[in-house]
Amino acid sequence: MCLINFNIGSHKKYKMVLAANRDEFYSRPTAPVHYWDDHQNILGGRDLKAKGTWLAVSKSGKIGALTNIRTPEEMTMEAKKSRGELVVNYLLSEDNPEDYLKNLAAYSSDYAGFNLLVGNPDALYYMNNYDNKISRVGNGTHGLSNEYLNTPWPKVVIGKAKLDEVLSEEDVDVDALFNLLRIDSEAADDIVQKTGVDFDLEKKLSPLFIDIPDFDYGTRCSTVLLVDHQDNITLIERTFKNGVETGEISETISVKQ
Repeated sequence: MCLINFNIGSHKKYKMVLAANRDEFYSRPTAPVHYWDDHQNILGGRDLKAKGTWLAVSKSGKIGALTNIRTPEEMTMEAKKSRGELVVNYLLSEDNPEDYLKNLAAYSSDYAGFNLLVGNPDALYYMNNYDNKISRVGNGTHGLSNEYLNTPWPKVVIGKAKLDEVLSEEDVDVDALFNLLRIDSEAADDIVQKTGVDFDLEKKLSPLFIDIPDFDYGTRCSTVLLVDHQDNITLIERTFKNGVETGEISETISVKQ
């Protein structure tokens, strides 16, 4: 997952609205949103190579999402533990969000750089493994890409502004959320993010929606997550290959029975 724009507490119909893109190599085997055969409590897409996930929810209402932290060192280092298991472990645990992150901080260096959001319909908590600081995310609109929460990369700034536009309407237009995730214009040279990789690659990685055929890399899926005031969690995913939409799946979990 390389971009997560989300809002907490600003829309009268929804506690939480999240719009996210997962960027990955096209050749990496992936399953779209589904209830997992081995953990039927979990709803989300799945990385079939490492068996983890970038964004998923549980039937009990737990929510987890992550992005990688991008530096030249992170991109070339020998693989550690799969970061995708961090979301899975939270969804399967009995811990509340804050306790889960406190426990994780003790061994977070076992993983390459990550940003992690964990929570439930009422709150999200954030941690990265560069400083291991844990914070409850405040109300309002936030953005997370491959640095830290609310780092003002162009794609984060644009995504937050577009999300605010969508949420200014009385009803949340799901297609408008997906449209903001399809913005594919590159950032201007003077404001493009700087992570230490080749500048031409930085430019190609700067849009919200990415397609880099010669790198076999791009946006594999866009996901919209909605949490209403009755704690119904709706997860809608559109999948892509080489910039072309290949399918859509929508599922809803009713947490309060």
